[in-house]
Amino acid sequence: MKVTKFSVAAFSLIFVSLAGGSAVRAQSREAKCPPVTRVDDVKETIHGVVVNDPYRWLEDQDAPETRAWIAAQNACTQSVLNALPGREAIAKRLGELLKVDMIGLPVARGGKYFYAKRLAGQDLYVLYMRKGTSAGNAGAEEVLVDPGGMSADHTTSVNFEAISDDGKTVAYGVRKGGEDEVSIHFIDSDTRKELADVLPRTRYSNVSFTHDGSGIYYSELGKEGPRVFYHAFGGAAGKDKTVFGDGYGNDKIIGTSISEDGRYLLVTVYYGSACEKSEVWVQDLKQGGAPTAVVTTINACFQGEIAGGTLYLQTNWKAPKWKIIGVPLDQPAQQNWKEVVPETESRMENFQLAGGKIVAQYSQNASSELKAFRPDGSGAEEIALPQIGSVAAMTGRWSSGEMFFSFQSFAVPSTIYRYDVAKHDLTTWAKPGVPVDSNAFEVKQVWYESKDKTKIPMFLFYKKGLKLDGTNPALMTAYGGFDVSETPAFRDDAIIWAEHGGVFALPSLRGGGEFGEDWHHAGMLEKKQNVFDDFFAAAEWLVANKYTNSAKLAITGRSNGGLLMGAAMTQRPELFGAIVCGYPLLDMVRYQKFLVARYWVTEYGSSDDAAQFPALFKYSPYHHVVKGTKYPAVLFLTGDSDTRVAPLHARKMTAEMQAAQGGDKPILLLYDTKLGHSEGRPVSKIIEEDTQVLGFFFWQVGMKGFN
Repeated sequence: MKVTKFSVAAFSLIFVSLAGGSAVRAQSREAKCPPVTRVDDVKETIHGVVVNDPYRWLEDQDAPETRAWIAAQNACTQSVLNALPGREAIAKRLGELLKVDMIGLPVARGGKYFYAKRLAGQDLYVLYMRKGTSAGNAGAEEVLVDPGGMSADHTTSVNFEAISDDGKTVAYGVRKGGEDEVSIHFIDSDTRKELADVLPRTRYSNVSFTHDGSGIYYSELGKEGPRVFYHAFGGAAGKDKTVFGDGYGNDKIIGTSISEDGRYLLVTVYYGSACEKSEVWVQDLKQGGAPTAVVTTINACFQGEIAGGTLYLQTNWKAPKWKIIGVPLDQPAQQNWKEVVPETESRMENFQLAGGKIVAQYSQNASSELKAFRPDGSGAEEIALPQIGSVAAMTGRWSSGEMFFSFQSFAVPSTIYRYDVAKHDLTTWAKPGVPVDSNAFEVKQVWYESKDKTKIPMFLFYKKGLKLDGTNPALMTAYGGFDVSETPAFRDDAIIWAEHGGVFALPSLRGGGEFGEDWHHAGMLEKKQNVFDDFFAAAEWLVANKYTNSAKLAITGRSNGGLLMGAAMTQRPELFGAIVCGYPLLDMVRYQKFLVARYWVTEYGSSDDAAQFPALFKYSPYHHVVKGTKYPAVLFLTGDSDTRVAPLHARKMTAEMQAAQGGDKPILLLYDTKLGHSEGRPVSKIIEEDTQVLGFFFWQVGMKGFN
């Protein structure tokens, strides 16, 4: 695999109104729903500016007072949401969409396929193996690791981390809750015997087996900074040898991989998670010696994969829409680099080496395209995709004749395709039986002007024949950051929304990667306000073109998208009817001090920098809540196991918004004490949370059939 880039007391309501947003505020003082939150007079002067932080005490997640506050908030929220009508119908439809056999992208090693699968009646994905990698010799699938018994509440999950070249040894991660941290275990795929070797719970970015399977190289994101270690099977993990990384601080991320022939160790050092800059090092494991620098001084992103003695690097160096260059590893000096796949008008998202070819994934107006090239970049051939949609991931090997990729769209659930590289033949490998009629919906892309006249694309998804008279509920989401492209994807909330007469909207905001590095840079650091303006302009377009109206416009976003929701509620509260703000960043003055937020300084900036502080403070949502403002209904989502975006953001913002609300709309916090931001959530919890979220939205916008 190549190196790639990359949440006390129980009080009940006296009265619940289902006709509008007054449920939480139409109550007795004794009910304390929402609970009264202590206000502290905390101020600090930063670069000459006095900054108020009245709820800093809520940053202490384990303090008894914070835990009591969380319990009281949850009791309030549950008493409101559990009383809403239509919950059973929502949960039933979610179950139909999610409780189906689902299969992940396969990886072929040693004459076996390895993949994750979740049966319709299961809560978690199980790790499987199937002997035989062709239809003629396919054996029965076999269970390797089933996490079902690892925790009574199914909050412990597993995932593949790496597979040895002979397919004999499998490295898998064990994750508790929604943490980013995992412990790494090893199992013999033939005997099902667990190896004694275990890597302890922490953050890992890559695990790679040596060619003979006798050991692994892995990258650990430690407190001092990222380090690459070598572990020989049978040895103690605590005594693993450091092979790279000394001197790099904890604002860097290091990824590793081993070439398919086992000769080279590829090390990539990322300057922040958005890869504003990277270094590339290669170590010849056959010859020994220290890693050799390939790229260290160029201010651009490089990430790659090795095949046939050539390092193929995807880069935005002198190519804002990205290109691929070839580096001969026997002569890696820059004067020997060759452009293999030039930059085009479409943004190159990713690439995979498979069947002796380079398969490049592009984003053309925020929809995926695939093209295969010979090793020298010639002979481009398009791999026809089923429709407008998204390629989510690819797997393949240089020496293998096949490649797999997953594809999805708004009404097309994630489907696995197998591509025969030599025959140019595309076949369906696995398709989930999700009960959705894709022909019942319309997908269109429109373009609108942002505040500064920049043209922004937006996908719209709704039932065919829908009357556009300005009265339809609309649900809009976006991200706008970290070079992440927002393209058509299957979402259970979008399906249910559209099935009940709503419009689902997905604008591709600046800050994302849809149109290359210039598009990304136009929405980061001091230009972050462009992202928010793009989003507001999308909302105004929907209203002006009679897709909806402000009272019926619901919006949702998570993580960096949660920051977008915070900007929406504080900058344009009159434009939206309801907001769900999930696992968000909201205090942009202190964000960099918590968890792994140091990786995001290259994207946002830091208040520690006097030059960057003014832009952050100007839009920081937590610092722009105005008492007495009539805010839309807001539901915050977070959880204790979010070890990526600190839950303190949602806690502090909930308290601030509840104290400031001058209207009759509810401000609620749904706080999971076991789960968090990352993958591995059981399907039962997904259904539970999505039921609460959709119930909240349907209540606030008056969705037909649910009031």
